[in-house]
Amino acid sequence: MLPFVLLHGLIGPLADARTISLLRPATVVCPDLLGYGTEADADPAGITIEAQIEYVRAITDRTVPDTRVHVVGHSVGGIIAMVFAHRFPHRVASVINVEGNFTLADAFWSAQLARMSPAEVSDLLEADRADPARWLRDGGVEPTEEHLRSAAEALAYQPATTVRAMAQAVVEFTGAAGYEPLLRDVFEHTPVHLVAGERSRPGWSVPAWALTAAASYTEISQSGHMVMLEAPEAFGNKLRKLVDNRNIHQDPRSPA
Repeated sequence: MLPFVLLHGLIGPLADARTISLLRPATVVCPDLLGYGTEADADPAGITIEAQIEYVRAITDRTVPDTRVHVVGHSVGGIIAMVFAHRFPHRVASVINVEGNFTLADAFWSAQLARMSPAEVSDLLEADRADPARWLRDGGVEPTEEHLRSAAEALAYQPATTVRAMAQAVVEFTGAAGYEPLLRDVFEHTPVHLVAGERSRPGWSVPAWALTAAASYTEISQSGHMVMLEAPEAFGNKLRKLVDNRNIHQDPRSPA
C-alpha cells in the first residue's frame, strides 16, 4: 500500500495513534508544519503557504522517496494538500480533502484571526487553553475525558504567533485569482476524495463543480469539523476504505 501524508489544520495535529493504526502497514507521515509541534520555533514571518509546500516536499522526499503518496489534508491542511498535488503531481496518487478551504467563505475563521492583533490572538488562544471543555462544546463536541485530553494537546500544539501567521497566509492564498484554477487543475489530473463531518457539512462551502468532479464524496456520521479528534477510528477506517476502493488515475504529466 502506498504511503499516507497527513496534513493538519490551523489548530492541532492530525496524528492520532488510533487513526494511524488503521492505516498500517502503510507508512504514515505526519509532519508538524512550520510553526507547529517540533517546528513551533519557526519564524512567523516565514510561515506562508509556499513555505509549507516546500517543507512538506522536503519531508516527503526524505521519508518516502521515489514513491507516490496519498495526501490527506484537513481544513487549512486541505489547501496545502491541493497545492502540493498541483506542484508535484508525479508524487501524488490521490488527495483526500477533509473539509479543506475552497474559498474565502470557507476561510471565514482565518479571516477573523488575520484581522486581529497579536495580543488579541494570544488572548483568544489562552482562553481556549484555560477552558478546553468550552472550546469543544463550541465545536459541537462532547467534552468527555478522552476528548479533553485530545483538546489540550491540540490547543498546546501551536503558539498564537503561528495561528495568526497561518490565518493571514490562508486569506492571502485563497483570495488570489489563481486559486480556483489551481484547484480545478488538481481535480482534472488527480483523484480527489471529499470528506466531511455530518454535522459540519452545511458550513463547508464546497463548490458544486468540486462535488461533481470529485472521485468520491463521504460524510462521517455523528461528527463535525474536528473529526480527527471526535471520531479517530471512523476517520481512519474511512481513509483506508477510500484507498482500498480507489481507481488508479494516471496523471498524464507523470513519468511512466
